[in-house]
Amino acid sequence: MRTGVSILPLHRGKAPKWLFSRMVKLAGTITEAIIIEFGTEEFLRRISDPFWFQSLGCLLGFDWHSSGLTTTTTGAIKEGIKDRALELGLFVAGGKGKASLNTPDEIKRISEIIGNDARSLIYASRAAAKTDSTLLQDGYSIYHHAFFFDNKGNWAVVQQGMNEKTKKARRYHWISENVKLFHEEPHAGIKADTKEKVVLDLTSKKSSSNKKGIIELLLNETPEKIVKLYTKIKTLELPDRHPLLPSKDIKPENLYRILKKTYDLKEIRDFGEFYMIKGIGSSTLRALSLLSDVIYGAKPSYEDPAIYSYAHGGKDGYPYPVSRKNYDKSIEVLEKAVKMAKLGRRDELKALRRLSAIFEKGVYRNVF
Repeated sequence: MRTGVSILPLHRGKAPKWLFSRMVKLAGTITEAIIIEFGTEEFLRRISDPFWFQSLGCLLGFDWHSSGLTTTTTGAIKEGIKDRALELGLFVAGGKGKASLNTPDEIKRISEIIGNDARSLIYASRAAAKTDSTLLQDGYSIYHHAFFFDNKGNWAVVQQGMNEKTKKARRYHWISENVKLFHEEPHAGIKADTKEKVVLDLTSKKSSSNKKGIIELLLNETPEKIVKLYTKIKTLELPDRHPLLPSKDIKPENLYRILKKTYDLKEIRDFGEFYMIKGIGSSTLRALSLLSDVIYGAKPSYEDPAIYSYAHGGKDGYPYPVSRKNYDKSIEVLEKAVKMAKLGRRDELKALRRLSAIFEKGVYRNVF
């Protein structure tokens, strides 16, 4: 496991137009080169690797330690391949803020064109977003959701949350080939600059008995009794093994309303079916997790699953300012290599591959 430290603070401002236009060209050409050489599945694997993604953002010239690297890099890829998406067989939906809300509609529109099953892709997008906002309660609110998918039904997700108190970001990566259950350790990686002291992680396998206890409660008790138990527990002096998370407690009346909705459905087969019900949010799950812990002794995981990473780059002038001349030369060389490869002449791409091998062996350590 590669480890290190990366700081992802909130930076104001956007990438200047002269830089972003080049980022779009280079991101699109890099994406095309990878697909020509290795296929869409390999591109999705790479985009789901938090280390590779960070390196790509740095290569494109964005701030190495800025939260904006995520949104700008995904935006550059989306813009860079939009006119050749059908040819490449790779598509990007969603984005930052309001754009993320359009993800289902974008997936549906594209799926109708290429003949994919939109329902399964839309479910994957929604489940990934809901898992990171309700099952993994780490203090970061999701504000960016990018959904990458190919014409074979494979997909990857890159989404990011912001901690409003610390103004630090955390990025979450998913890939379809790693996901067996959306609610059990589904991430390809979670990238952050620090581990939080207390995190309710209902995606952890250590939380399996706790989730089972939640379903037992829902199947065996009425909403009235569950709310009564929760109200009683709130008045107790709980021991240290029940850490109270730094967020607002759910009001009993709201808990009853949500549980009544669930109860009226009559049948809940498993936890995955339950947490995807509309209206089931982080507060409801926090309350039920506490009840499962207290009543059944089924303790959830309070360990932060984030991993560390590092990289370096350029928009802010560190460790060196972006050179427009060198940037344009990189685009020119790669675009030529891709063009020749599409015509059956792969010499340039083979040369780039050999150059990559040289760098991996560490022959050149001080390029700049």
